[in-house]
Amino acid sequence: MRQKREYRIFTFHTTAAAMEMEAFCREQGIRGRLVPVPRELSAGCGIAWRMEPAEYERFQGVIAESQIEIEQSCVVMN
Repeated sequence: MRQKREYRIFTFHTTAAAMEMEAFCREQGIRGRLVPVPRELSAGCGIAWRMEPAEYERFQGVIAESQIEIEQSCVVMN
C-alpha cells in the first residue's frame, strides 16, 4: 500500500491562473505539478498546484511576489 505524504496545495479560481502558476514555477525552477483538486478541498477551476512542503518553504517569498491569484493555500496528506 502506498504511504501518504504531506504536500502544499494551491487552488485557483480560474484555469488560467493555474496555468500561470505552472509557467511561473517552471521559469523560477520551482518543482511541483498541476493536479486535480483533492476531494477534501473545493476550488473554482478544479485544478491545483502541488509541491513538497520544503520546496514551498524555500520559495514562499517568490511565490507571494508573483501576483498570481491563488484561491487558497493549504497542506494536505495525499
